[in-house]
Amino acid sequence: MSYVINDKCLGERYASCVAVCPVDCIYPGEYQEKPFMVIDPEVCISCGACEPECPIGAIVAEEDMAPDYAVINAELSPKWKDNPKVEERPKDDPPHRPENKLIQ
Repeated sequence: MSYVINDKCLGERYASCVAVCPVDCIYPGEYQEKPFMVIDPEVCISCGACEPECPIGAIVAEEDMAPDYAVINAELSPKWKDNPKVEERPKDDPPHRPENKLIQ
């Protein structure tokens, strides 16, 4: 089982998870014409380093916690694997989507 980035990341993309990933399995791209990140389930070692780094809680520990997005992460990972890295957004930058809240 790998970690999954869910719909909370769609349009947000803080990318703070990338810096702590020991196996570089988190890739940026555009999904539904919005910035997004995915976790490659073939590379993820389920270490858990990424989950607490996301300031809006867009990463879940199990595929069955976000099954639709688990499929999306798996499908987009091979396509986005070679995308250029993105700059980390400050964790205290307010979310762009009003339904997302910063986790304290």
